[in-house]
Amino acid sequence: MDYVPISTVAPAAVERLLDRAFGPGRHTRTAYAIRAGTEALPALSFAAVDGDALVGTIQCWPIRLAADDGVDVAMVMVGPVAVDPGRQQDGIGRALMTRAIEAAEAGGCDALMLIGDPEYYGRFFGFDAAATGAWRLPGPVERRRLLARGTGIPDKPGLLAPRLPAVPRSVSA
Repeated sequence: MDYVPISTVAPAAVERLLDRAFGPGRHTRTAYAIRAGTEALPALSFAAVDGDALVGTIQCWPIRLAADDGVDVAMVMVGPVAVDPGRQQDGIGRALMTRAIEAAEAGGCDALMLIGDPEYYGRFFGFDAAATGAWRLPGPVERRRLLARGTGIPDKPGLLAPRLPAVPRSVSA
């Protein structure tokens, strides 16, 4: 098994894996609305390749909490973690998560969040819902599945939204 930057894998192959792992209706999920208009962070997104077969991916996205106090808090949304259905239980997802978290920490990111199973992501990766109770989302979510980790996680009300690049202002002559 090789773990490589996701940028080295054909985007169409990633999309096919995501469809196999989550189904074609995946685009309607709240996670897609949170990261709408952004691109996955290349330094934090990886693929698991076994020979010529793509068997797993993880993507991380630039998002923010648009806090009610007017402060935007930059965060990284982890996921989706996709593993080929025939290869689940092989530890591929866990290895991808470990790589993404290690890369985020090495890059100075101290605010990670995801929507996922609290028993799994809490036990193995230290994610919990302690600070996420007042966050609002652009769609439905089971509150117990809204998880975060890191010292930069805001414990205040606000809306999770994409963190889009700033648009340069035109300068009048």
